[in-house]
Amino acid sequence: MANPHPPVCRLCRREGVKLFLKGEKCQGDTCTFTKRNATPPGQHGLSRRRRVSDYGIQLRAKQRGRRIYGVLETQFHNYFDAAAQRKGVTGTVLLQMLEQRLDNVVYRAGFAASRREARQLVSHRHFQVNGRTVNIPSFQVRAGEVVTVRERSRELEPIRRSLEQRGGQGVPGWLTLYPEEQRVDVIREPERAEMETSVDEQLIVEYYSR
Repeated sequence: MANPHPPVCRLCRREGVKLFLKGEKCQGDTCTFTKRNATPPGQHGLSRRRRVSDYGIQLRAKQRGRRIYGVLETQFHNYFDAAAQRKGVTGTVLLQMLEQRLDNVVYRAGFAASRREARQLVSHRHFQVNGRTVNIPSFQVRAGEVVTVRERSRELEPIRRSLEQRGGQGVPGWLTLYPEEQRVDVIREPERAEMETSVDEQLIVEYYSR
């Protein structure tokens, strides 16, 4: 059975880049990725590195994107299949679908320190979409919809702390945040420049198009 909660510091070291899966805990010199000089996980570290094939490069790009958004393999493949059937550039559409997941919207708006924390908050029924409680992290939030923190969850420590620490900074242009009301409006679909820059969607398309 797939493990949806692997040791996240190992994932960063495997991809060779900080994925910020633990939010503010990934900052500074306390991060395992920084302390171990970005060496791959395992006993032999850098000694195991060898020339990577084109397939290996594509695989790593796919794995990196999947892990950043916290999606299992089957889910990620299903997103790609759905994106391939829609109009537009497949890679961009794929990222748009991942960005419009409810857990990602919650993270992007600053209600959670990481996507993992956002996923847990959504699962515990702390958020509403258009006034209706939704506990499905993969729920697709469309343009024109409104995400709010439930009334009983307004003073929840993780939400309050994250809003205070981020102070409305880093919210992309396709979202409008109202921190006093603990509400975010999805005003349009995200553009490529407003999505994850560390994901190479073209390599992902090449991987699934083999």
